[in-house]
Amino acid sequence: MNDLMSLLFETNAFKICEENKPFWYTSGKIGPYFINTHFLYGSTEDAQEFLDFIDLQLETVPKDLIPANLFEKVLKQYENNKIYKTVIDTLKDFITSKIDLSIVDYISGGERRDWFFSIMLAYLLGKPHITIYKDLSTVVSTCDFEEATPVTKLTGKRVLHITDLINIVSSYLRAWIPAIKALDANLVTSVAVVDRMQGGSQTLNNLGIRSLTLLQVNDTLFQKAKELKIINDTQFDMLNKYAKNPDNCMREFLIEHPEFLENALNSSDAKTAKRAKLCKEQNLYNL
Repeated sequence: MNDLMSLLFETNAFKICEENKPFWYTSGKIGPYFINTHFLYGSTEDAQEFLDFIDLQLETVPKDLIPANLFEKVLKQYENNKIYKTVIDTLKDFITSKIDLSIVDYISGGERRDWFFSIMLAYLLGKPHITIYKDLSTVVSTCDFEEATPVTKLTGKRVLHITDLINIVSSYLRAWIPAIKALDANLVTSVAVVDRMQGGSQTLNNLGIRSLTLLQVNDTLFQKAKELKIINDTQFDMLNKYAKNPDNCMREFLIEHPEFLENALNSSDAKTAKRAKLCKEQNLYNL
């Protein structure tokens, strides 16, 4: 698992801000790190290329033909990229050690980033794959992805959903769980590559869905970053404070560094200025 933590940093899948320079998030809030789990596909460039390929498929190809095309891409990456192979093999070993696969009928993954992991795992574990689209439509493929058909009913079947990242599981609540329920099937287990530890796992468990995660964003991960000299003591302390109480941690930072918000409001970067304006107008930190 330590190797996988190292790969998070090597691929920039887990990117920590510079000292006293937290990132601006789309919500208008700030935080000390970004997580792009799909970078574990091998690199930032490889991941973006695959996302672009997925988008092109979604725009131009019938839904029942997309899974096979995606499988061809991830299989080639698995065979040729050491980082991606390590991640997938580690995930496979984790699943087989934690789950009785005899009671799993299907593996599912949702549009788009889940597909970086769910498709390859379905193949390696020998389970048919349910490709879930954002409009809640579904296509079932054989584990070798040689056949695929749209489906409307999988009555009583048990599904393992594989996702890249969970935080507050909004995608599950909005799309993945309803899509599986619409098939009259049961989403019984969720496996995530990374858990942001924002309550998502507990939400799934409360819904009767067993939630398992390979890596958690916690003090163990932060300590690993410190050992690798990726962060200093000040950054380490901020990460731990943020993990315990994100809003309070960032509120204290803005009070101690009022120039940070002011500089962002006047930034030449339109995205930064927009997010800072949202933060101020909605008084997200009760300043």
